[in-house]
Amino acid sequence: MADDSAHAGDDQAAVLAGLPPYPFPNPTALEPPPEWARLRSQCPVARIELASGDEALLLTRYDDVRAMLSDPRFTRQLDAADASRVSASDDGGVFSRPSSSTGGAADADEPEASMLGGPGHRRWRRLVGKAFTVKRVQALRPGMAELAEQLITDMVAAGAPANLGPALGFPLPVFVICDLLGVPRADRGRFAHWSDTMLNMTRFTQDEIDRSGREFHQYMTELVATKRAEPGDDLLSDLAADMTATELVMTGQGLLIAGHETTANMIGKMLAMLLADREHRWERLLADPSLVPSAVEEALRFDANPGFGMPRYVSEETVVGGTTLPRGTTVVCSMASGNRDTGAFDGADAMDLARRPNPHLAFGAGPHSCVGQQLARVELQTVLDVLLRRLPTLELVGDAADLRARQGLIVGGIDRVLVRW
Repeated sequence: MADDSAHAGDDQAAVLAGLPPYPFPNPTALEPPPEWARLRSQCPVARIELASGDEALLLTRYDDVRAMLSDPRFTRQLDAADASRVSASDDGGVFSRPSSSTGGAADADEPEASMLGGPGHRRWRRLVGKAFTVKRVQALRPGMAELAEQLITDMVAAGAPANLGPALGFPLPVFVICDLLGVPRADRGRFAHWSDTMLNMTRFTQDEIDRSGREFHQYMTELVATKRAEPGDDLLSDLAADMTATELVMTGQGLLIAGHETTANMIGKMLAMLLADREHRWERLLADPSLVPSAVEEALRFDANPGFGMPRYVSEETVVGGTTLPRGTTVVCSMASGNRDTGAFDGADAMDLARRPNPHLAFGAGPHSCVGQQLARVELQTVLDVLLRRLPTLELVGDAADLRARQGLIVGGIDRVLVRW
């Protein structure tokens, strides 16, 4: 535990010696790192070493994480000179890039420096949030179900075994967010590499990141110009009257990344969790499909492979978990560790498909919680509803313990979820 924070620079090498590297490795793709439970009980504000070699502090308890995410003193100014860098790449990663730079974004779904806090952020949330109200998202459900039906039909026609990621997990949320934004269908396949490089931690070189950033930025710039000149029935066109061209470009990039990576990965992880204990989870849902909404929430809470977590920059001295955090400290909150906190959830280490209430932190908390969380919920529920009906005999190929977590990106995921039916 620390009462001070180290920052970037070779002169910190001695200070960082012996610090645990973060993120912690998972024993398997579905099991949490043992460090979470140990730190929650012994050192809830812990010093860690990031992939960049910089030091940060890690919060692991539910109450601390929730409080930090809602506290305006914990800011998103991670491009500050004394902020720690997340990525091993030269630019320090997506959180460290100035949002005005080509291809940059401060958070996956809230771009542009003027929107990081205060009136600018509230304005951005108000404008973009109109597209993600419960009523509007529910109206998308029939189209999502039709798309899921077609993707599953194609998967069955191709034959077992099938890899759930490319067959279903990635196409559905990408198609949905592209339709919402007004991205031409022919361009949908272009975003996977752009998204991965922007969310790099250790996988890509700086040249690859820069090249993808330029390509993605150029694509969105041209798309926004088209929307402003010839508006259509889509979100970017709706926002054109209230946002500058730069704001539209950054909003489009941020929402495409969030729509491509987070829900897409979660579909595979959710199904892997349910099929890993098929008798008590999958078959329970087959017997009682009314549990689908609560099962989705529990999968989000139970996710042991969420990725990096949410970093924040301390703008003024504050105290968390009995530890004083000086101004300039970089703090990482592990929402996933908080979601396994037995002080917040009874039986936190068990997957309870009927858990209610379930105030998990998978979508963050406070004014910067995920603006697209209702869309993600409906996508996950729709996929699960259709799969239970269409493929009740679905099962994993092989042992769940052999599933491999994706490496080198800010977001978590599983490399391949092979299934048969």
